[in-house]
Amino acid sequence: MTDGHETALGARPLRRVGFSLGSNMGNRLAMLERACDRLAEQFGSLRLSQVYETDPVDCPEGSPAYLNACVEVETDMPAEEILALCLRTETELGRVRGTVYGTPRTCDIDLLYCGDEVLRTETLTLPHPLMTERAFVLQPLCDIDPLLVLPGQSRTVAELLEALPPEHAVVLYPL
Repeated sequence: MTDGHETALGARPLRRVGFSLGSNMGNRLAMLERACDRLAEQFGSLRLSQVYETDPVDCPEGSPAYLNACVEVETDMPAEEILALCLRTETELGRVRGTVYGTPRTCDIDLLYCGDEVLRTETLTLPHPLMTERAFVLQPLCDIDPLLVLPGQSRTVAELLEALPPEHAVVLYPL
């Protein structure tokens, strides 16, 4: 007998898990590559978006531009463990958490969604509460799967992106 979250053999089912990656300090592209390497070490195969350059959002004035991308994996790892992995990886890649929100960072890894899971704890909200308002998340998600419907949404990520005002545009970064 199972509780709906585990298979008959006791393993949790695999689910699609999405991450947003960003960097606006140092060698930004190298930081995104290193973050992807760490995620691949943990999860194996990655579905990768293209890389975009974006103006900083909700950051102190004068903050440098970001490089952003999204990654999707399949895993049965619990969401809280995935979050802990993200935080460890950010620290390993030189991120120092400042007291001012939005300060420049070497690497930012946001957990966007874990399958259809909806969660609200002191440390984690799923799906990510701001991702549907951010072109720097929605555009890379469209690269991975434009027909993806996020938990709690009725529209695809492509439709959500199209509904954003034009000032939210992102620019493809030449690799």
